[in-house]
Amino acid sequence: MTSLHTPRVRRRPLRAVAAAFGLAASLLVAGPAAATPDPGDHPSGAREVSRGQEADTRAAIKNGDIPGVDEAVHSANVRHLANIPKQALQGTNSDLAFQGKYAFAGNYDGFVIYDISRPKAPRTVSQVLCPGSQNDVSVSGNLLFLSTDSSRSDNSCGSAAQPATEKSSWEGMKIFDISDKKNPKYVAAVETACGSHTHTLLPERRNVYVYVSSYSPSATFPDCQPPHDGISVIKVPRSAPEKAAVVDFPVLFPDGGNPGGSTNPGVSQTTGCHDITTFPKLKLAAGACMGDGVLMDLSNPAAPKVIDRVQDNVNFAFWHSATFNERGNKVVFTDELGGGGAATCNEKTGPNRGADGIYDIAGKGTHRKLVFKSYYKIPRHQADTENCVAHNGSLIPARNRDIMVQAWYQGGVSIWDFTDSAHPKEIGYFERGPLSTDALVTGGAWSAYYYNGHIYSNDMAKGFDVLAIDDRRTDSAEPVRMRELNVQTQPDYR
Repeated sequence: MTSLHTPRVRRRPLRAVAAAFGLAASLLVAGPAAATPDPGDHPSGAREVSRGQEADTRAAIKNGDIPGVDEAVHSANVRHLANIPKQALQGTNSDLAFQGKYAFAGNYDGFVIYDISRPKAPRTVSQVLCPGSQNDVSVSGNLLFLSTDSSRSDNSCGSAAQPATEKSSWEGMKIFDISDKKNPKYVAAVETACGSHTHTLLPERRNVYVYVSSYSPSATFPDCQPPHDGISVIKVPRSAPEKAAVVDFPVLFPDGGNPGGSTNPGVSQTTGCHDITTFPKLKLAAGACMGDGVLMDLSNPAAPKVIDRVQDNVNFAFWHSATFNERGNKVVFTDELGGGGAATCNEKTGPNRGADGIYDIAGKGTHRKLVFKSYYKIPRHQADTENCVAHNGSLIPARNRDIMVQAWYQGGVSIWDFTDSAHPKEIGYFERGPLSTDALVTGGAWSAYYYNGHIYSNDMAKGFDVLAIDDRRTDSAEPVRMRELNVQTQPDYR
């Protein structure tokens, strides 16, 4: 049985804060027919745990080692300002994007637009029903981009689940016009090989380039054939998004990438990328590609080129996402051990697996190299009934410091400092207790991002959260204001 040690960070109980939301917000069906969410698009349900694990969880709650079921706790420098529970869209909440006074929240059933002009009282503006996991979301100008990574009967928002073995099935990128936030309009779709698990924008004045990450090909899938060793590049003309099209498929792994378990037990085989972060100012990108981490040159946005590649066949199982620091001389890669559905923030798993890997970038130009420095993992053990692993986060743009806020599923939201690459440390947190004491139920914070003075988190089960941090180490970030933020398109904050 796993023992749950008392956390090293002081806890303080918090009463749940219910935010007022617009009851008049409409549920829009952005397609020709009403859509019914398909259970097959959603993560697996509750999984049984052993009686010993149940007993450990209950004992840890009783002893105060972890919060109780649904109990919210946080460090002294963090406040929980608001929560909007899931409403019409009852699927799994996913990623976030921001523009002006709005937050755009993905959900496996579609997406939601929130007005965050008053962070203590955000309100729902519109909800769009358009099923298809993961519904990763980004915005640029009047356009919203939505990833579909589940095989559908067609490209409409009224589609149904359909096997990928059927040639007529569709997966890829959907594009919406969001000039009217109350009434988004579906304007275009682009099919991509193996769908679109995530996507990343490289915006220009006239066009938006979209890097589409997808993986897991099969000889039985007509539109997802092996080898699948690259990414799809879509060009979207801003003035005519209906003309969006795939313009290239750069091969990032001509040697096939990490062979995975056959050679490196416990490591994912590289059959594409999971997520890419671009840094337009520096013409750089960092790719988290299953069994490999890559650094890319973006001098030609339509044809990114790999300039360095690293593997960690000891502690990384699945390279999931990447974040540059503000100067662009470090990259934080995350490892999604267990696929986000396992309990890996326990003593048994240890501090180096299911963690972040911090890499310095050495050298210049196309000779830059990724140099490993350390791992970071939350210092609070979670129960065996809590799915927990490193997930999506962003920089907090504090001057002369490298500070990140990050989601850890049921490990909550962690705020941590990696100014010293070799010695990262947590400086604040927010989390809820387990969803269950007798089963592993998938939930927790999918994304946690800093935007214009506040932290916003999309909890898979509990909804949209707003947090505030009051700490001298992050105070210099408060005046920084962005007109738009897609975290995977890293801005020049200063």
